[in-house]
Amino acid sequence: MRVVLDTNVLVSGLIREEGPCGDILRLVFGGLLQPCLDDRVLEEYESVMPRPLFRIRPEDVRDTLDLIRRRAERIMPPPLRVRLTDPTDAAFLEVAAACDAVLVTGNVRHFPSHVRSGVAVMTPRQFLDSLRSAS
Repeated sequence: MRVVLDTNVLVSGLIREEGPCGDILRLVFGGLLQPCLDDRVLEEYESVMPRPLFRIRPEDVRDTLDLIRRRAERIMPPPLRVRLTDPTDAAFLEVAAACDAVLVTGNVRHFPSHVRSGVAVMTPRQFLDSLRSAS
């Protein structure tokens, strides 16, 4: 299954391995989920994850970014004509729309239903629940 992971999901999964975000990272690491991204998404991951504020071990950041770079499906999505409160969120929505992927985010409210362009936007818990119900 293709997923676009908002940066907050990666950060939360690395800070706290137990819980929904950690579970999602394990699914990505295990090859059960196909991450999708573009250069803008990767740049955000690279700039946010190492911030000292999060206290994530540098080797965990490095290993996670290396894995994502190797496994992610990289695309160049067309722009969507949507207005989001935070314009940097558009990259995540555009990639998800272009890849027919689920956008997993801790900030669902940043993606109001009227701008989703058919993209399923879920919290980490909702996403895991949907996986469990599908199996």
